[in-house]
Amino acid sequence: MRILITGATGNVGRHLIAHLLALRVEVRALTRQEPAVAGLPAGVEIVRGDLAAPDTLGPAFDGVDRMFLFPVAETAGAVAERARAAGIRRAVVLSSDAVTDGTDTVYHLPVERAIEKSGLEWTHVRPGEFALNKLDTWGRSIREKGVVRAAYPAARGVPVHEADIAAVAAAALTSNDHVGAAYRVTGPQQLTPGEQVAAIATGIGRPLTFIEVSPAEARADLIGLGFPEQIADYLLAFEERWVEHPPQVSPDAERVIGRPTRTLAEWAVDHVADF
Repeated sequence: MRILITGATGNVGRHLIAHLLALRVEVRALTRQEPAVAGLPAGVEIVRGDLAAPDTLGPAFDGVDRMFLFPVAETAGAVAERARAAGIRRAVVLSSDAVTDGTDTVYHLPVERAIEKSGLEWTHVRPGEFALNKLDTWGRSIREKGVVRAAYPAARGVPVHEADIAAVAAAALTSNDHVGAAYRVTGPQQLTPGEQVAAIATGIGRPLTFIEVSPAEARADLIGLGFPEQIADYLLAFEERWVEHPPQVSPDAERVIGRPTRTLAEWAVDHVADF
């Protein structure tokens, strides 16, 4: 079995490669970078190519049985057609829980539909909020001040460790038990922003302070971090929604990988250096 990993140098891709190598699976990694600077482990075959340019993917597809597909909506149909023509039988799609709740019809849903239409065997892995997002939104203020400022203190999220997303994808790629399934992948518990801050404090081993701010102040903070206004509004809209309609903890990952997903405190332990 030879498995192609697209998005191989990303946060999920790197963990997925580690899972597959531990299972002694032959791994080929697709990257837009020079192989020498990809920083991937020994034993991985590295091939250059770009999902945004399907004509570059021939060498990556040659001799591959299955692939992990990073979502690029604009070219998903062409990528799927080329993959099937090259003899690939299965695609595991990195999708989003936003497809499940109907809030994503542009970025991930078209990729799912393209793969299903292609006739390939498929599994959709739909993570909710990445715990990694905390590094982007809270990392600087934690490092510099030991403080987190956030709006909507009653909102509840279920942030998930990127390694658990990869573990579900590894199972879907290597077992025949998951064909035709769409799995929601979440953390193991709902947490308010204050509870999330407390969990991170536990993980990194130092006290942190949570400060409630208005949505306008939170928006200004995000823009100050470099987020485009549209993305800041997008993130805050989710948080506002999660006050009354929080995402639910999903049992899917535990059923697939045979253990609960990691807590936010456990995630923080793995990212102490980042904080």
